[in-house]
Amino acid sequence: MLRIASYNVHKCVGMDRRHDPARIISVLAALGADIVALQEVDFRLAPRRAALPSAPLTSATDLCPLPFATGRQSLGWHGQTILLHRRLKASAVRRIALPGLEPRGAILAEIETEQGPMRIVGVHLGLIRRYRHMQLAAIAAAIGRRAPMPTAVIGDFNEWSRRDGKTPLPPGFRLHAPGKSFPAPRPIGTLDRVALSQGLHLKDAGVFTDETARRASDHLPVWADIVMEGDTGAKPLATPPGPR
Repeated sequence: MLRIASYNVHKCVGMDRRHDPARIISVLAALGADIVALQEVDFRLAPRRAALPSAPLTSATDLCPLPFATGRQSLGWHGQTILLHRRLKASAVRRIALPGLEPRGAILAEIETEQGPMRIVGVHLGLIRRYRHMQLAAIAAAIGRRAPMPTAVIGDFNEWSRRDGKTPLPPGFRLHAPGKSFPAPRPIGTLDRVALSQGLHLKDAGVFTDETARRASDHLPVWADIVMEGDTGAKPLATPPGPR
């Protein structure tokens, strides 16, 4: 079983308006995830310095950021990176340019796991639904150009609807909202989601809700425990649930 997770860290600025990377690192350590897609890891303005410093992160956890950054001072690309447990290895790392009114991008990593190879795509989709659909279509096209592989698309989908938000994904993907994750102190929106392709099955999923997480960012982290086809103990991924 692998635990994948997504966390919009809000530039490490908490609900008290303090920039405190140590709180984010504490939450990441407690999550116990093998693979984490992060959003908003860099400050917005050039030179887009890392809001989440990598040295304290790697010394306090077993997670290492993959090399998506294009600038020396950044941790991610378009504010996003993927953290990988030290025991896992990435065989490919790619950036995906996305259309839209605001600059957006997705990140893709192909990973060798104990269960076999799998692909993770980290996303932070736009605020306007029309552009979100265009962005998902671009991600689907990028996946389609690569070798077939069990794939998880995970991140901040910025979608408030319980039923919309996944139409342009390729056939065979199932979308899941682990629970209400925004805003962190009293969440009402299931903005953070995961879509799994054929070959991946959900065993469990949820929202990480400890007291530090409720203060550290405006989003709560979401997680999903997955297994590959052929493993036992899995249950097929269901259709998107409503808020719970």
